[in-house]
Amino acid sequence: MEGGIANGDQKRARLREALPGGGPQATSRALARLDDARAIVLVEGFSDQIALETLAARRGRNLEREGISVVPIGGAQAIGRFLTRFGPRGWDAKLAGLCDAGEEDVFRRSLERAGFGSRLTRLDLERLGFHVCVDDLEDELIRALGPATVEDVVDSQGDLGSFRAFQKQPAWRGRRVEAQLRRFMGSADRRKLRYARLLVDALDLEHVPPPLDGVLAHV
Repeated sequence: MEGGIANGDQKRARLREALPGGGPQATSRALARLDDARAIVLVEGFSDQIALETLAARRGRNLEREGISVVPIGGAQAIGRFLTRFGPRGWDAKLAGLCDAGEEDVFRRSLERAGFGSRLTRLDLERLGFHVCVDDLEDELIRALGPATVEDVVDSQGDLGSFRAFQKQPAWRGRRVEAQLRRFMGSADRRKLRYARLLVDALDLEHVPPPLDGVLAHV
């Protein structure tokens, strides 16, 4: 039994080490693969890219072979620059995107300035292929799975003890477990990246958060 536990810990450690870096590195990697892209999906961060690519694979799609590139732009405030580069006044590529609810207005205004229309509504954004996570990617995934299943995933990674300790912190004690899980996963960059893949892998494909399916359906 002890050997099995050790092997499990070693496997999880290797998986953590295998994750490439996020931030500007993730953006540079994605941009370097754009030469043959027929469609570009603009997302706020690397965890969004991981989630979409993982979901596509689970649905039997290979985005790279299809000529679809998911580009993490490094935060919503950068969306205007990317729309200028790849939108109708630039490359004129087929575009889609994903953002958090708190950044919806930033995406909407940037799309309007880039020539995608005026007075755009949420439905207009979706028609253009841009979908909004409520409140964010982690919240969508936690609600789709339910907190008990998410805790099972956390336990499978050896993180349940850390999560229980987090729940006892004064600022989070007594809060809804969904909010606790969301904050726990977002409190460390590498953890956020790991769980983007793990939670999508745990999804029932009949109950995928609509924003994720909507973006992939558009491209």
